Formats: sequence, C-alpha cells, structure tokens
Amino acid sequence: MIARIEKKDKSVRGVIHLPPSKSIYNRVLIIRALCGGHFEISPAPSANDSLLLEKLLKTDASVMDAEDAGTSFRFLTAYLSQKPGEWLLTGTERMKERPVGILVNALKQLGAEIEYAEKENFPPLRIRGKKLKSGKVEIDGSVSSQFISALLLIAPVIEGGLQLNLKGEISSRPYIEMTLQLMKEFGVGSNWKGNSIAVEEQKYIANDFFVEGDWSAASYWYEIAALADEADITLTGLKENSLQGDSVISEIMRQFGVETEFTDKGIRITKQGTTNLPKTFSYNFQSCPDLVQTMAVTCAALGVEAEMSGIENLRIKETDRLNALQSELKQLGIQSQVDSSIFNLSTGNLKPQTSNFKFQTYNDHRMAMCLAPIALKLGAVEIENSEVVKKSYLEFWNDLSSAGFDVKLY
Repeated sequence: MIARIEKKDKSVRGVIHLPPSKSIYNRVLIIRALCGGHFEISPAPSANDSLLLEKLLKTDASVMDAEDAGTSFRFLTAYLSQKPGEWLLTGTERMKERPVGILVNALKQLGAEIEYAEKENFPPLRIRGKKLKSGKVEIDGSVSSQFISALLLIAPVIEGGLQLNLKGEISSRPYIEMTLQLMKEFGVGSNWKGNSIAVEEQKYIANDFFVEGDWSAASYWYEIAALADEADITLTGLKENSLQGDSVISEIMRQFGVETEFTDKGIRITKQGTTNLPKTFSYNFQSCPDLVQTMAVTCAALGVEAEMSGIENLRIKETDRLNALQSELKQLGIQSQVDSSIFNLSTGNLKPQTSNFKFQTYNDHRMAMCLAPIALKLGAVEIENSEVVKKSYLEFWNDLSSAGFDVKLY
C-alpha cells in the first residue's frame, strides 16, 4: 500500500491521542507472564509488536513466529528458556539476519538448553525450557540493551537470582533503567553498582498497570512542528518524568524552535513563526537511537548540517537504518557519510533530483514515519509499503489526516 501525503499550508494544529509505549508494554507483558497471577494492563495495545507478543505468551503452540518484532524475539528467548517445554522460535527473513548469539551464550551460562536451527548465532532457535540456576554472567553492554533487559526480566525466577556484569560501553542505558524500574513497580528489587546488576530470587506481585504514551511516536510530531511554519499540537498520554529515554526529544527540539508545555493530559508542543536555526547539530544518540532517523530528516529538510554519534546498533534493526537514510535522502540532493560511529549530514537547501517524491520504507516503520513530514517542505510525498507503521503506531496515517494533512492510501 502507498500513502500519498500532501500539505498545502504550512500550519499544523491538532489533538493527537498517542498509542501506549511499545517498550513499556512489552516488558509488562513478560512480567505478567512470570507473575503467576493475572492483572490488567491499560490502555489496550495497538502496536502490532505488543499484540503479537501478547498472543504468543498465551499460545500452546510449539512453533512461535515473532515475525519482525526484535524486542519480542529477544524477550521470548529468555522467557521460554526458563519455562518447561520445547519450542521453535522463529521470525521473518530479516529477523534471521539479526544476531542473537550474545543473549543465547549468556542464557547457556545459566543452564539454558538452546540450539540454532539454521545458522550459528542467528534465529531460528530450538529452546528446551527448564529451571535456570544462579550464576555470574558477563555480557557485552554495547550491542543491544534488549539482551540485558531480557535477562533482567527473568532474573527473579532464576534459582538463586542473577548477577549481570556488563562489559564495554552501555548502549541505550535508559532502556535498562526502564526495565529495572518496571520490575520495581511489581515488587522486585535490584542493585546496580558500577557495571554490575544484581537481582535476587523473588516474586513478582500482580498489580494493575497503566502504560504511558509512546515518546518515540511523539518524536514524529516534534519533527512536524519543526518543519511547519507554525504549530500547536497536543499529544495525550505523555509524562514529564518518563521511563522512556526518547523523552529527551523535548529538549533536543528546542534548538529547532519547538517548545513543550506539560499538562495534566500530556503535552502541548508549539512553534511560532520563523526560528533562528543552528548552523550545525551535534548529538550522541547512544541512549536514544530510535531518534536518529527523526533528527536526520529534520536536519536535512531544514538545511542544518549534522553530526550524529552513538549510532553503532542501527545496522541491526528492522533494516540497516543508516544505509536506508542515505539512500532516501540522496534523492533529495542531501549528501551524507557514515563511518563506524558517526553519521554526518552535509546539506544546504533541499535540491530534489525528481519531482515525484516516492520513498522506500525498507520494511521499517520508523523510515515511513520520519519521511512523511517532509510533505511540509515538498508539498507532497509518497511512502511505499505504508502499512509498516502498524508495528508501533497503527493510527499514524489517520492522525496525520486529523491534523490537516491530506492522506490518501491506495
């Protein structure tokens, strides 16, 4: 399906009801499965990743297909390892290209029985679940915080608990902090000193839970505000003292003239007329890598040169996000360079190489959502495979329409 997005005027106003945080929801789903007692999680999820994980946690099937949901696959790898039974855990062809060996090796140190069904260090996995036993596990903290969170979530049900020693620089630290804070909400304590996290054997306590709005989803509305001449957008469900690392977008976007006001219901973001933009933008995204695409496109559309670091794990996401960004921005005349740790954007004004702005998504929901706002600068754009937004933000195209964009799906 193709989405055609058009915006004739450059002013954006609206009230947007954001979906609940996918990152929080998925962690709470695992906690509920480990809890031994049911509790309510609200509001109901709309992200396909959360709906899929909820379904898989309830199924008795021996084959579990996590599709393209990386978080779900990694959390299930750890969860199934401690649950009696046998499973084949698989996913899409892209999932089979995303390494999982670091997590598998860590689980094996605790006694887990896991085999690679096809290629060494990659999905699919054959898992024989059993009671895991205490141990000191060392794991590389620079590759994926999801590996660490997967281990922490099951730590309380490991016989004797778990001591996790992190080596190297820690990637996406706020996501680990989110995991520990959510565990605390359900009665599980932890001790993080230096590079060591200790969790004793203990029980989760069932407790109805309300999931805050998704700050990653909010970032696309900040981008829209930055690209608009004027903006007044209310986003519901967000918290000022959020568990989500992506909430830093409210601070980042102040450089681009977007102001944030926190209210009882969420936030109000505004932009008033012409803004003195920075000549260059520099930021380390190690704690919030999902914001890289949003900020790269924002800078490209506004003619701001950018230097973005902390990007190392973006090559193993739903797609190689760095290559995808380079390819799509190139058709707008935007030059960029990538080395192992820095994404550089060298740009002046947009110099489109075509009058038909059709962008690829590479089966990545964040590519679709970060590119759509360029319609404010180009008049109209088309997004191929537009249905990928269902992974995290099912109502994205409808919300754009409600905010005054002309959106046609065909």
